[in-house]
Parts: sequence; C-alpha cells; structure tokens
Amino acid sequence: MGKVAVVTDSTATLPQDLVQELNIRVVPVLLLFGGRALRDGIDVSPGEVYRWLRTGQEIPTTSVPSVGDFLRVYAAAGREAAGVLSIHMSPDLSATFSTAVMASHLVDGVPIHVMNCHTAAIGQGFVALEAARAAVSGAGLEEVIARAEEVAAKVNLLFIIGTLEYLHRGGRIGGAARLLGTMLQIKPVLYLDEGRVEGFANPRTKARAIQLMLRAMTDRVGCRPIHAAIFHADVLDEAEALRQRVAEQFDCLELYVTEFTPVMGAHTGPGVLGVAFYTD
Repeated sequence: MGKVAVVTDSTATLPQDLVQELNIRVVPVLLLFGGRALRDGIDVSPGEVYRWLRTGQEIPTTSVPSVGDFLRVYAAAGREAAGVLSIHMSPDLSATFSTAVMASHLVDGVPIHVMNCHTAAIGQGFVALEAARAAVSGAGLEEVIARAEEVAAKVNLLFIIGTLEYLHRGGRIGGAARLLGTMLQIKPVLYLDEGRVEGFANPRTKARAIQLMLRAMTDRVGCRPIHAAIFHADVLDEAEALRQRVAEQFDCLELYVTEFTPVMGAHTGPGVLGVAFYTD
C-alpha cells in the first residue's frame, strides 16, 4: 500500500506544477452560469468570470462538489494509499467541508480524515502543500495531519478588496459588515479569522492599503524566513508589483503568484489583491 494521499478542492489555487509534482488530488468546485454547471479550472477560467462581472452580465453563483465527486476521488486515492487527508476551507465560507465529511463516511477500507484548515485560497493551498510534502517524505496519516494542522495555525491571509458588495450578497462578510457604509471611500484591508472575513484596516487608497499589509507582515514575522504567495482577481500587474516588494523585503523560502479561482471571484468581485504567508 502506498503513502498518504492528500486531497483538496480547487479553491486552494495551487500552482499546477506543484499539484503534479506532489500528486495532490484536486476536486473542482462548480460555477453556475447561464444554466450551466462549469467545473472550476476545467470548464471556465478566471478571466472569463471577471469579464462577466465587469460587464454587468448575470452574476454567477457557485455550488460545492457533490458527494459523488468526492467519493470518486476518495475511492481512487484509497486504491493507492494507506490513508487520505482531505483539506478544505471553513464551513463558515463553504459547504464543501461538510460534503467531504459525508462522502468520507461512505468509503470503506481506507481511513479518511477531513480537515477544516480555517483559511482559504492559497492559505488553504499552503496547508495542502505541506501535508503533501510530509506524505511524500513517507510520513504516516497521523504525522501528515499534525503537519497540516501546524501550518494551518500559522497561515496569515490579508487582502484588499475593491468593493464589499459581492461578499455582502453572499453572506460571507462577517465582522467586516461595519465597513459597508463607507465602502465607496475606502480600500479596506481584510483578513480571515477562523474562517470568517474580518476588517483589518480601512485606508482610502490602495497604495496605503498595500503599505499596511506589508507592515503587518513585518510585525508578524520579523526577520524570520517566510513562505508567501500573492493572490489576485484580474489585477496581474499589481500582483507582480507586490510580489517584487515582498521578495525585496522578506527572506522568502517560496513565493508564488496565484489567481483567485472563478468560484472565489464570483464572491469577491474583480480587483482583489492579497498575500498569504507563514513562518516555520
């Protein structure tokens, strides 16, 4: 029997080369638009969704993978591995975790642990990456779970959002709701706290917002080496500029630029710019 299999969903926004290198199994989340169910990263690209949002077409909605989708992935993983760790965002943000739990109870013959990583996007991706690296090194299921939980407890995720309207519509705004009344005058910096979107600061310009994010990174990591990733929603030039600043200001053990998946972009709208990071 093989090593531990690591499963996550497409909202983790993992670089495809790392998915293949570490044999991470990714279950696509669904985007519903024009009467069609589109598989995230397979049937639709982020650019298409942001064009829909910017042109005021029908607002896409999202749907979690089905129990059957997870069953197929778990069954295939179970034929090759001694155990499965399935990593997903907080139930406060998505029902994907609950669906994965239901599916895990229907699989016999291999232990499956479904984990709430309490973060999202590439923050979730970092948890999956470290779990997969532990699995590749030969760690058993309990060791892989412990490594994933260790990283999940350390990951920070800060981001700037152009408008809170999309989060508000989807009921995912949490404590940041108090910013709604002034959202036209500010560029809010938000963060995730136990899977809920909360307000961090409310500067009036994006330049100031970026400064505050970088300062927060310095406050939290000091001079220690970091794992970091820049994520964005249809603002690649801004993401590359922020990547350069992070590379210059911090000792990065790894540094990626990733794009919000369509299913996350449908909830946040275009213009999101953020950073996920943690230290060992």
